[in-house]
Amino acid sequence: MENYSLTIKSDEKKGVLDDITSIIVAHEVNISYTHLFIEKNNVGTIDLELEHVEDIDSLIADLESLKEVKSVEIHSSQSNIYGKRIIIVGGGAQVSQVALGAITEADRHNIRGERISVDTLPIVGEENIAEATDAVSRLPRAHVLVLAGSLMGGEISEAVKKIKKEKGVIVISLNMPGSVTEHADLIITDPVQAGVLAVMAIADTAVFDIKNLHGNIKY
Repeated sequence: MENYSLTIKSDEKKGVLDDITSIIVAHEVNISYTHLFIEKNNVGTIDLELEHVEDIDSLIADLESLKEVKSVEIHSSQSNIYGKRIIIVGGGAQVSQVALGAITEADRHNIRGERISVDTLPIVGEENIAEATDAVSRLPRAHVLVLAGSLMGGEISEAVKKIKKEKGVIVISLNMPGSVTEHADLIITDPVQAGVLAVMAIADTAVFDIKNLHGNIKY
């Protein structure tokens, strides 16, 4: 069984999405991600990430049989294209240094066949960072969160505990004041090294395995 990404264009009518998902369920396929939007010409576009597809040709034929469906495009899954995601959140200068380490290390592994992508969000403020941290649990393919700043705690710590429990996201924190360091899996002083170790934690071609560590480790 394979994973695929589909883009379906259809008339914007009530019940079309139900018909599409019913067909997918009938094929015993799991939907891991959806993105829907309406184009200017009142055509609905649905991007779907599908797992455990046994017969993609049969699935597409059934979807195309719906009179409201205008087209069905098949793509490689986002996991195959962009792979595992590292999310870096926090102060701008610190974020850039973490990203430098992560991108450089990801390049080393990606030329060996890995697919690891790096996303950055330079923001400040407890409420903003807590909101961004909590949202990581809703991001597809997010495997590691790196928190980079000078002080983090309170709501951010609660969000860290939540994404670790609900999504199993690895959390790496820079060594800074605040309670976030009490809940992170790994605490790093050097931001470039934090980015490097974030990649090594999830790279299949790396020997370092943070997932087998217990408690929080400081470097």
